Parts: sequence; structure tokens; C-alpha cells
Amino acid sequence: MARMVFDVGGTAIKYSVMDETLKRRHSGEVPTPLDTQEHFFAVIEEIYRRYEAETDGIAMSLPGFINTETGYCSGGGYLKFNHRRSIAPELSAICGCPVKIANDGKCAALAELQLGSLRGCRNAGVYIFGTGVGGGVIVDGKVISGVHGTAGEYSFMRVQYDKWEDPENTVGIACSTTGLLNRYKRLRGIAEEEGIDGRLFFERVNGGEPEAAEALRGFSRVVAKHIADLTILLDMERIAVGGGISAQPVLLETLKRELDDLYADSGLYFDPGLPKPELVRCRFGSEANQVGAYLYYEA
Repeated sequence: MARMVFDVGGTAIKYSVMDETLKRRHSGEVPTPLDTQEHFFAVIEEIYRRYEAETDGIAMSLPGFINTETGYCSGGGYLKFNHRRSIAPELSAICGCPVKIANDGKCAALAELQLGSLRGCRNAGVYIFGTGVGGGVIVDGKVISGVHGTAGEYSFMRVQYDKWEDPENTVGIACSTTGLLNRYKRLRGIAEEEGIDGRLFFERVNGGEPEAAEALRGFSRVVAKHIADLTILLDMERIAVGGGISAQPVLLETLKRELDDLYADSGLYFDPGLPKPELVRCRFGSEANQVGAYLYYEA
């Protein structure tokens, strides 16, 4: 029997019915409710009811600190209404079926470790670009969660320590699609509320617009520095990048170039013995979270 799979992000909820071969059908997406948990649960239930005859459970990828065994969310990230709520048991009671939830970054990491670009890696990670940054860390061949389920949560790290209190200085903002677009708007003198999405931005990059290219280079340099820090700490062999904008070849090309330049810069202190990780694209692209959610359900 197939599972109803949800990938809940800060902007959209992607969903599909997925079977044991990972074949997906009835795929779609809807805006993520950001107002109340009641609204959020209602949207999930409405989608589930359409296909409940074809499924026997819900597998869900969510932002936040998640206990996959109990379904408890101790911190909801962008979905603040999920803070300190037992999401899986509550949804199970509403929908009348088993529900298993897991952190979005860890879902992507599990998918790529078992079936994707990180197969065979001992220490590796995923970097998922979205409204925020989804992070997943693999150590000794296992996706780690930590005592409190917070291991691998890059979003709350800072990119500059002298600006600790500034939320724009967190990895979750500065290294996300949101941060990339904000950087571009500042360069162009565009109001933050003006609607520029990743598709339009990369059209301008690929079209040769200087400001767009500069924004991408600056953004990639910050991400490369963060990846270098992670590698120094955890001896990463490989980092797989995912999320919607990872489909753009120029993103990975620019990230690789900035990482290479960072390690080659003789003005920086890099011991020659320090490793440089390989950067690759997630095999499952923007669908890695859904695949990982399914695998967590089956675990």
C-alpha cells in the first residue's frame, strides 16, 4: 500500500501518493498556512481525504526539531504554531491513520544516503535551499539527530559572530533562497516586498545581468565559507545541495568555484591537510524531502 507523503516548507506544501518503488502520483502543492495550527491541520486533512482510499498512512517532512519516534515537535522553525506540539499523534487522531514525521533536512539526508548522491559516504551532509536552509548531517554512515533532535540544524548558526543578534546574520536567512533574493534586491535598490522569485532571478543570471551575477557570487561565497566550517568540524566527504534553486546548473557551478577559490586563497589559514568536500546535486533534487519522509515511515 502507498503512503500519503507531505513536504511542508515555509512557502508551500508539496504532496504526493508514493509507493514502495518511490513512484509518485497525484502530486501537487498548495501554499503553507502560516496563521494557525487549526488551518494547517485542515489543509493536510483535506488533501489526505482525496486519496485516503489509496493509502494507509501519512509520512511528513517538517521544519523544526522533531522526535521521529514520538512525533513531538519541540521547535517549529518557520511554523511557530508547531512549537511544543505532538504533531504526529494529533494528525493521526484527525485523519484516522498512522502518521510519522521527521525533520526536513534529515529526510533529505536519509534519501540521499540510502538511494542518492551520498551513497557510500561515511561523513557527509545535505544543504537544502528554500525559504530557510534545511540541514542534514551524516556521521559514520548514519543520519544523526542528537539528544534533542537538533543535530544538523544549520539554520541557527551565525555567519558573522560580531552580528550575533541580527536574524539576517543566521545561516537560515543569509544562506537561503530568501537571503539570495534579498541580497539581489539590495544591489538593485528594489523594495524587499517586491515580488522577485528564484525563477526570475536565475533568468537574469543566465541572461548576463551584472547585478544578478554579483548577488549569486556573494551569496555563494558565504555558503562556501559555511560548508568549509562544517568540513573542518566534521570531515565531510561530500555535500549534496537541494531545494528548488538547486535545479539551476549555474548555482552548483558558482558554489564549486567559490569553494575552490576559498581553499586556494593563501591569505586564509587552511592547513594543507584539511579536506575539501566534493559538492554535488541531490539525486532527488527538490523531491528529496518527500523520498526521505517515506523512508523514515518505513524505518
